[in-house]
Amino acid sequence: MSFTVKNPLQDLDLSQPQIMGILNATPDSFSDGGRYLDVHRALDRIHIMRTEGASIIDIGGESTRPGADSISVKEEVKRVLPIIQASVDTFPDTILSIDTTKYEVAEVALRAGVRIINDVSGIQKDPQMAELAGKYGASYVIMHSVGDPKNMQDNPSYTNVVEEVYAFFEKQIKVAQSYGVETIILDPGIGFGKTTEHNLKLLAHLDKFKKIGFPILVGASRKSMIGNLLDERPVEDRLIGTIAVHYDALTRGANILRVHDVKEASDSLRIFQAIQSQR
Repeated sequence: MSFTVKNPLQDLDLSQPQIMGILNATPDSFSDGGRYLDVHRALDRIHIMRTEGASIIDIGGESTRPGADSISVKEEVKRVLPIIQASVDTFPDTILSIDTTKYEVAEVALRAGVRIINDVSGIQKDPQMAELAGKYGASYVIMHSVGDPKNMQDNPSYTNVVEEVYAFFEKQIKVAQSYGVETIILDPGIGFGKTTEHNLKLLAHLDKFKKIGFPILVGASRKSMIGNLLDERPVEDRLIGTIAVHYDALTRGANILRVHDVKEASDSLRIFQAIQSQR
């Protein structure tokens, strides 16, 4: 099945898996906080990710790590807008995504040239975000999460995590479509209000979410689940675990991998595609 992310500059064919590179313009993200607050360093990083194989760059100004505090709209805009503006000018053929749950931040980003809203609240925090996406013709990533980063890992529980996430997607898709959103991407939200077991069950049943009929995004890059499975491995030593999780997700139909390590993810994707081409 072929999907296309609308973009006035470039169409992105999701019938082939794509890499979304992470650009955190934050001082406190769990993996690379503080590295890319400066516009020039951010542009250098985007250039590297593009060269290494990222077709989407996801820019975020507020940390969503477990326990993170929320910041003001003003501060978030201050962090991301200069990077977005410089990126649009420097890399006009690159699809940019804004990682935010705030309407005002998303609107500023869309006006500046961003074409994807990556909403970790899955339209729960502000349903008007979907209206905004419809107005601008933007694609919308609906991610499943419980609570907010401050409390989402406080004893998360489900009767059946796969069925509950599936039902959540069905409900939120209807909300998005009611506001005119045409291009929807689904993200099961690995690590957002879930235990390691919950995450593993979602990944093992990723093909179930494919049946809904929309592209699937998986973001497990360097997440605590990997550290837990590898005897409390630190963040900087979770690359191989990340590749293993994402490769398995590809075999189950993932369309977009959201990653910190673009080169390694791209290498893995090339091997995956080479094998698939022989089937």
